[in-house]
Amino acid sequence: MGEYGGMRIRPVGRHALLLDCDDPGQVEQWRAELWRRRAAGELSAAEIVPAAGTVLLDGVPDPEATAARIAGWTPDPVTTTATAATVEVPTVYDGEDLPLVAAYWRLTVPQVVQRLRETEFRVAFCGFAPGFGYLTGLPPQYAVPRLPTPRPRVPAGSVALAGPYAGIYPTASPGGWLLVGRTTLTLFDVSADPPAILTPGTRVRLVTG
Repeated sequence: MGEYGGMRIRPVGRHALLLDCDDPGQVEQWRAELWRRRAAGELSAAEIVPAAGTVLLDGVPDPEATAARIAGWTPDPVTTTATAATVEVPTVYDGEDLPLVAAYWRLTVPQVVQRLRETEFRVAFCGFAPGFGYLTGLPPQYAVPRLPTPRPRVPAGSVALAGPYAGIYPTASPGGWLLVGRTTLTLFDVSADPPAILTPGTRVRLVTG
């Protein structure tokens, strides 16, 4: 439908729009702006789903008119303020891939742990499994590859790294991320409101637990 300030809007099916963004920072800007507009009654969308480089708006009654309105909006810069929710995740740093991460980062294992403890992460988007948040905050040079062959089972609560992201497995599942620690914190509970602790925009600290 067009390009607006580096962000592109295109239709997806009959009642959805996809915002293509330049980077995760722009994704978070638009995610926050769209959530704010919907809460204010200025946007009608059943779902607003951020991903690595896109924001999906699903359940949009009039996609063409909605795209025209979005084109006139300017999202606020992403800021880390005291009003943003912060989740402290008690973490035991005993992951079997810590030596491998240390080799990639050219640090010692204690230095890797210190770096992870001192980093303020932010949930960029959710996916892979219910309650799984993709956490940004590490410098680009600390991106690490996934394992060439995924593990058949990664225990629930495993704290792991892959690419530029950190993440915590909410349930046991296969996975190829590098394991650096574990937590006993429950990240997803269908009986809770909301069921997921880690939602887009939430700040996260992996504190020693």
